[in-house]
Amino acid sequence: MGSKGFKSTLLFLLFLIFNSFLAQTGRIVPAQNTDNKRVAVSSDTVVAGNEQLSDVVKTKADNIRNDLSANMTFLNKNAQVNYLDMEIQADYISVNWTNGQIYARGKLNENGRVVEPVVTNQGGKKYETDSFTYNYKTAVAIAHNARTEESEGVIVAERTKKVNDSVFYMRNGKYTTDEYFLQKKDTVADYYLLAPTIKLIKGQEKSQVITGPIQMYIEQVPTPLVLPFAILPFSDKRSAGILIPSFGERQDVGFFLNSLGYYQPIGEHFDVRVLLDLYTKGSWSIRSEVGYKKNYKYSGNFSGEVGNTVRGIRGLPDYSKSSTYRIAWRHQQDPKANPYLNFSASVDIISNKFYNNTINNNYIFNQNVLNTQQNSSVSVTKRFLNLPVTLNGTASYSQNFSTGYVDLRLPQLTANVSQFYLLPSRTGVRNGLLENINVNTSLAFTNFLTAKQEDLFGPNMADNLQTGLKNNIGLSTNAPLFRYFTFSLGANVDNVLTTKTKRKTYNPVTNSLEDLYDKGVAGFGTFSTTASVQTVLYGTKVFKKGAAIQAIRHMITPSFGFTFSPDFARDSWGYYRRYYNERGDAVQYSIFEGGIYGAPGSGLTQSLGFNINNNVEMKVRSRKDSTGVRKIKIFENLNISGSYNFAADHYKWSPIGFNSQSSFFDNKLALNMAMTVDPYKIIYEPESGQGVRTEQFGHFSIQNFNAQFSLPLNEAIFGEKEDLGKLYSRKGEVRNENYYFDDDGYAHFGQPWTLNINAQYNYTRQLSRFGTHSASIGLDGTLKLTPFWNINGSTFYDVVTGELAYTRLGFARDQRSFTINFNWVPVGQYRVYDFFIGIKANILRDAVKYRSRSFPQTNSSF
Repeated sequence: MGSKGFKSTLLFLLFLIFNSFLAQTGRIVPAQNTDNKRVAVSSDTVVAGNEQLSDVVKTKADNIRNDLSANMTFLNKNAQVNYLDMEIQADYISVNWTNGQIYARGKLNENGRVVEPVVTNQGGKKYETDSFTYNYKTAVAIAHNARTEESEGVIVAERTKKVNDSVFYMRNGKYTTDEYFLQKKDTVADYYLLAPTIKLIKGQEKSQVITGPIQMYIEQVPTPLVLPFAILPFSDKRSAGILIPSFGERQDVGFFLNSLGYYQPIGEHFDVRVLLDLYTKGSWSIRSEVGYKKNYKYSGNFSGEVGNTVRGIRGLPDYSKSSTYRIAWRHQQDPKANPYLNFSASVDIISNKFYNNTINNNYIFNQNVLNTQQNSSVSVTKRFLNLPVTLNGTASYSQNFSTGYVDLRLPQLTANVSQFYLLPSRTGVRNGLLENINVNTSLAFTNFLTAKQEDLFGPNMADNLQTGLKNNIGLSTNAPLFRYFTFSLGANVDNVLTTKTKRKTYNPVTNSLEDLYDKGVAGFGTFSTTASVQTVLYGTKVFKKGAAIQAIRHMITPSFGFTFSPDFARDSWGYYRRYYNERGDAVQYSIFEGGIYGAPGSGLTQSLGFNINNNVEMKVRSRKDSTGVRKIKIFENLNISGSYNFAADHYKWSPIGFNSQSSFFDNKLALNMAMTVDPYKIIYEPESGQGVRTEQFGHFSIQNFNAQFSLPLNEAIFGEKEDLGKLYSRKGEVRNENYYFDDDGYAHFGQPWTLNINAQYNYTRQLSRFGTHSASIGLDGTLKLTPFWNINGSTFYDVVTGELAYTRLGFARDQRSFTINFNWVPVGQYRVYDFFIGIKANILRDAVKYRSRSFPQTNSSF
């Protein structure tokens, strides 16, 4: 036992002496291990700073040769070196154990060109180079023709120097996101950005590429797109960058750069874009957009825009200069965030002549310049788990560009109680009129103001403000009658409070009617009752077996209802007063006229109304349908309605309305029509052509007629789409994957297209002899000329004036990793063409792409 302890102690002392000797020499001694791996064994000392290596350098290859005199190892064929987290794979590798230098070279062909690159993996990243030099002592690496990949981007540089794990310097580097080049389906990128000097900075969260002068090449052809420097993303994280503009010419304001800007993300939830529009005739516009998003909570953006529009030449009559502004806010809450509380905003406030003077061409291409009204709103909705009540608060702002007036409602509060039954059911199944009585009620409060936009917040704001409170209660019930009929009863009650009433007086001095307003709380109440009967009638005509038309079914849904409402213009109600006009005649008016909730109706109503709804369908033979027949709708809806007021002194019959809705050819063609017919005779004056309505019933004349026609078409109307893969066995390769080739070498490809035809006709006569009419035809569609070329456009033609109202033509070229877009508006007030090149890769969506460059926008037009 003592002998064994002595031997163990002796071996331990010899080990310490041997380590002390190595520590004094400080030399790395190569040693051969059992796995034919060269192991760098460093001195082992107590002072950690004297260690030469942090890990073992492992090598392997099909052929290994050691030169002991030169202290080097040569690896040939399937050579591999591993050190720390770095792995080098190459056809040839040499290791200098004296200075720690590792040299790797790819596989060469008979001409001395590299055909298989050196592959280096470190930290989960892959690098490919022709040759590679790495010093495992200093961690400095130099690579030639290095291919550095990250996410959707790749850099190929003639010379790359690795300073440390985070910083790389490159010379003559090409940056691209070409998917085919990344996947090595093609040896040439369809585009790249060439920079003589590049600095790549890698971080834990994201990486960036910082360049000197940089130029875009398309299909290896240099383009005029040159920047003095660039900061490009090199990871899938959002990154700051310059936003590439579109360019073109507009007839009224000159040549332009549109949407030139800069994008900057702020943390995980915010980003900022600053965009600039510049025109050669002096117009400009600048806008800032702040986007925000929190997953599963909410998303939105703010936008502010100011601009100056200059038209014509200074000093000439056609010269004009105008300023514009726009303030917008979009907010959308995720429905899953809180099902009982929802907040949303859609605010878009612009100057009155904004669309007339805009220089942002996106408003032209999106047809926003045709808008005649702009609406904004902010709303909050609150629901309760155990209460049948819904609370809603809204602020709204509406602009009318033709009149220049704006309507402001702030606040607008409503409380709605869900429908409930007034009486409980005795058996669990509701029967009879009493058990089916249900109640709907709501309470609304509104502040309303209308004024010119420039006078909205002026000194008369308080005088123009209207405030009102309204309570509505609705009762209804129904029950079957004689098995085939449904009998319904209903009542509606409205109670209104306002803070202002109207007083009209005739001023003989100015010979005009003056409206005066009396401040003070006033109110009115109205009510009405209805009783109606409804049934359904069916008529079917069956034809002989084997006929093309199998059957026709006609369904009629007639309903007749009686409505009663008192005459609220009677003096006993106190809602109406009189003033005396210039002839001394007493004219009745309501003191609530023009109020926020309207005015009580005048005249006693004891009206019998009718409504007849028709539905006509036809069954025809069909070989395509599994049942052998298919349904065709002739009239989905053909409705006739009118009423007769027994209590009216004049014109007891109301105008009769007709409207229909039909679709044909498997619901592809839609036709909607509406018409109003006056049952009383109208006599027209011979000179003025103005009509006078008489009491003679039975002379029906059309007063209004409207027809709308829409027909969406596509390539499917010519039959089922051919499967080119079954018709032709040979498919195109790189860059031609969407083509199929026949035996003669001709290319075949699909050419999908769409064409939407819309037509509208409107006729209005009223009391004029000839009336007015308008008609227009609209076309919009797309055509894919080739798998990579697409044409799209839209136009509207005014049939009455014979002019094109709006026409746009666009071309798009899919260039594999980027798109080229050209849009042109050749006629109208805004004649403009716009050209843009946009890279599709997500990695560059923030830096060099103007669409979807940040958080997804919710229903945004800016």
